[in-house]
Amino acid sequence: MLSNDDSRQKYANLSLIANDNLDERLIALLKVKGTNQTNNIGEFLRVLENLRSKYNISVIKECDRSDYCSGEFRDVVLGYNSVHGYVSLLICIFGSLANVLNVAVLTRRDLAGAPINRLLKWLAVADVFVMLEYVPFAIYRYLLFPGQTERPYSWAVFMLFHMHFTQILHTASILLTLSLAVWRYVVIKYPAHGPSLCTDRRCTVAILTSFVLPIIICIPSYFVFTIHEDYAMDHRPSKVYFVDSNYNGSLYQINFWVHAVLIKLLPCVILTVISAWLIRVLYHANMRKKALKGYNACPVTVTDTGNGNVFTRRSTKRSKAERRTDRTTRMLVAVLLLFLLTEFPQGILGLMSGMLGRCFFKQCYNLFGELMDALALLNGAINFVLYCSMSKQFRTTFRQILRAKCASAPRATSQTELQTTYV
Repeated sequence: MLSNDDSRQKYANLSLIANDNLDERLIALLKVKGTNQTNNIGEFLRVLENLRSKYNISVIKECDRSDYCSGEFRDVVLGYNSVHGYVSLLICIFGSLANVLNVAVLTRRDLAGAPINRLLKWLAVADVFVMLEYVPFAIYRYLLFPGQTERPYSWAVFMLFHMHFTQILHTASILLTLSLAVWRYVVIKYPAHGPSLCTDRRCTVAILTSFVLPIIICIPSYFVFTIHEDYAMDHRPSKVYFVDSNYNGSLYQINFWVHAVLIKLLPCVILTVISAWLIRVLYHANMRKKALKGYNACPVTVTDTGNGNVFTRRSTKRSKAERRTDRTTRMLVAVLLLFLLTEFPQGILGLMSGMLGRCFFKQCYNLFGELMDALALLNGAINFVLYCSMSKQFRTTFRQILRAKCASAPRATSQTELQTTYV
């Protein structure tokens, strides 16, 4: 067996051989049996790459014969992927600020007690953590080192954390949105039993379940996606690390079915049914409102019966509570429809990946990965705009917070002024 010094000297001599002696170089490398072989694997890979070029050997990868997601639309998506880093960073900055404002408004005393507002508050908390964690990922991946191939081991560790962290919190957002829909359905469908069914205790259980259950549901993903190592051949052979799935075994298929069906499609189906029912309720309420307006437009008839009794038509104007209920329902329907627009494509792509195999996953699911990330981030960022545009109480509370922060507090110059301040 050769010593380490002899091995290094022999590799140094081999590197001086001309390129037309590649066959001899490969044979010589295969004959070397030193203890330091792992440090020179780059030389072996370089020789194999030169041999492939010399003999014009075409390397056909596993999925090269598949034509999933090809055509002009693929070029459009790739064009968006080139600017995804800037778009996602802007969405995260706006969304983080918007969700912080959501939490500030929804924790005010006049709003914090309602179970719906508690669910909306924790939905904002989950979204803001997803966006804050996505910021360093977007900066490093798309802005600082967009074309970097030499990924260190620390980057692979961060990618693994990023994958599981965002999946858990995004699943929590899905469950909170589902809880919102079910909660509103119960309140409107069973108004007499709403206060007894939708209690604060059950709201707390729903919130805790929404954050604990994703950790359990995502267990298959912890074992499927692991850190792999490979060698890059751009300029010099170097070891790189990346996160990928282990395709062998049934756990890979189980993870796809859990992610596509249990996490994505099943909540989407439930939300579709509930949203359709809520839209139907709003439609009937709108029709009833128009009928009442037409009825109120008729002249009021006054009849004197001769004995002093005067009969007038009773006002059928809808109450303030009914109008507020419709506004809240309309706002939640907008939230649910935006959620469905974001999650349904992901569920369909995940389901097809489980049915068609890894080639569809690599060529289609990975292709739409940045676009789906942007939609998910936008879904969490735009809720503040929906609340402000559709909830009068939210706007009023938000203006009170702004006035309290912007207005300067008056100083009391006397005991009398201090007392009148609190009147």
